[in-house]
Amino acid sequence: MYGNSGLEVEFDDRVLVHLQAVIVAKLRRDEGFLFSWKDEATVGGGRKCVWLHRSIPLYFTYPTAQPPMVNRVWLEALTVSANSPGGLRIVDEPAS
Repeated sequence: MYGNSGLEVEFDDRVLVHLQAVIVAKLRRDEGFLFSWKDEATVGGGRKCVWLHRSIPLYFTYPTAQPPMVNRVWLEALTVSANSPGGLRIVDEPAS
């Protein structure tokens, strides 16, 4: 959930745990950045973007208590994306 706008976006737990690690690392360094994702085809298949900044409330919720294992190679790929001019985009998980 993002900010006070009521925006709630659902991601698979495995994707979300990796996004959370990258997002929190950037916000801890006080770096604002763009995050974009594609909508599922069932809701039109469009793309959405939000500006992430530490002053905007951000909540991560998981339906399960046990977090998925983290793929360090994927974290690096997502971090490279987050540091690019286009901002953070979900890239496919590479083999670890």
